[in-house]
Amino acid sequence: MTAPGSSIVVGPSDSLSDVAGVLVGHDYLLDPDATLGSGAATGCTVVRVPGGATGGVDVRGGGPGTRETDLLDPSHSVQRVDAVVLSGGSAYGLAATDGVMRWLEDHGVGIPMGAPGQVVPIVPAAVIFDLPVGDWNTRPTAEFGYRAADRAGAAVETGCVGAGTGARAGALKGGVGTASAVIEGGPADGVTVAALVVANPVGSVWDPETGLPWGLSLADAERRGMRPPSPDELAAANRLGGKGLEVLNTTIGVVATDANLSKASCRRVAVAGHDGMARAIRPVHSPLDGDTIFALATGTHEVPSPDGVPSAFAAELPLLDAVCTAAASCVQRAIVDAILSAVTVAGVPSYRDVFPSAFGGASGTSAQS
Repeated sequence: MTAPGSSIVVGPSDSLSDVAGVLVGHDYLLDPDATLGSGAATGCTVVRVPGGATGGVDVRGGGPGTRETDLLDPSHSVQRVDAVVLSGGSAYGLAATDGVMRWLEDHGVGIPMGAPGQVVPIVPAAVIFDLPVGDWNTRPTAEFGYRAADRAGAAVETGCVGAGTGARAGALKGGVGTASAVIEGGPADGVTVAALVVANPVGSVWDPETGLPWGLSLADAERRGMRPPSPDELAAANRLGGKGLEVLNTTIGVVATDANLSKASCRRVAVAGHDGMARAIRPVHSPLDGDTIFALATGTHEVPSPDGVPSAFAAELPLLDAVCTAAASCVQRAIVDAILSAVTVAGVPSYRDVFPSAFGGASGTSAQS
């Protein structure tokens, strides 16, 4: 569904960087010989907004690990966000945020609080629980965050990178995924919406009856050249279960738009992002998850107010409705992208390794036949 009078098309790069002025950087350690319990497999991802952005957040999981989320309450004073950190390492990984703040301070970015150069950067953060994948004692530090902030650019790398390095998705390997959309027609014509997600859920990301990802639309399946995997692969995958991996997970992400939105509206966009999460993960928002979505609005795309609208709030509602619809779609597709971009790490198998026939060969036949 889209807002009345509008439609959604995939953005030029189908990534978070389609929102002008939003940059992404990763830093991570991945030991090629990592196993469950040994070898490095963790990292962090920084979404940096050099021009600042209005921010919002919605936390739905029962076990969140976050920083500066209270600051994003619409009733609170600070209005602009400089960056968002997504990190592995559970609560230990929040330390990566210190490095991002240091990088921003070194570059004079933040709220001016005194003499020139005396600034306080605004950097909300959320973490996933990835400690059992690889070495428990290897976690993102402030140095990870500093390097990720320094590397932030327009190219968005996906899969087992950054905060997705040690991510899992039920029995399968999780990772970082991204997607974007441009709204055509209606009150939000020309507005871009995009998402970047670290998929690390307790819930399943694929349909046990078809083997295809829950959030994969027919159009996306055709675009990716995918088909239902063979019955043999499906049966083997259904026997995988969780393999003892059903522990403290979390899916976190950022939705960004170039629309000019208030803090309250950004909160509503973050809420809508969780709708996309629910389409691609089943179950979602469990007591073991810390599911968190941040929303950023750069305001770089001006949308004219409709004539005859009695208030600024009412004028924003049709725009907000269209952005929320696109946000849910982008989060849904970003989760699918994360699962399909991941590779096997530390013995946690990737979707592509479990379902190779979904990407070629005759549907309904064994990959070995």
